[in-house]
Amino acid sequence: MTPTEPAAAVRPPLPVKMVIAGGFGVGKTTAVGSISEIEPLTTEAAITEVAAGVDDLTHTPSKTTTTVAMDFGCITIDPTLKLYLFGTPGQERFGFMWDDLVEGAVGGLVIVDTRRLDDCYAAVDYFEHKGIPFAVAVNAFDGKVEHEIDDVRWALDVSDGVPVVVFDARERGSVRDALLIVLEQALARTEA
Repeated sequence: MTPTEPAAAVRPPLPVKMVIAGGFGVGKTTAVGSISEIEPLTTEAAITEVAAGVDDLTHTPSKTTTTVAMDFGCITIDPTLKLYLFGTPGQERFGFMWDDLVEGAVGGLVIVDTRRLDDCYAAVDYFEHKGIPFAVAVNAFDGKVEHEIDDVRWALDVSDGVPVVVFDARERGSVRDALLIVLEQALARTEA
């Protein structure tokens, strides 16, 4: 480019909304926090005695807070694409917020704790019912997964077209890879 040629206009990255969902204490807030390039916005509140009686803390005994509205973060995938991440609250009593959080999303990542698969059925059902592309990410708590991937797929009754992967919500690269799988699902849906 010569000094007299105009500089090419640089376009801002395309904003894309993605939802991270799953049951109580499965790692949604952790995943958003580990990947976000900004300080994540969280709506954490202390777990009260009343909530402790409702929410099963068996597998998360040190958990003292819970998401009551959403988590928000973002990550620039490349110069053309920026993901805006919205983490849902995990408890059923906050389910009324999901429609607003999911509106406009290209896809969802359902995080699963294999020690308590029952907690993620609502999220899987939600994305299937809404026809939103999604992937299932089995969180490797303490570096291990309690069940084989094929057994998780069978228990969740998800189609072969739904990716089921193991990831670690604490590891940025692992979260990135899971989010890219969801993007691939969304792209495949638009090309079909």
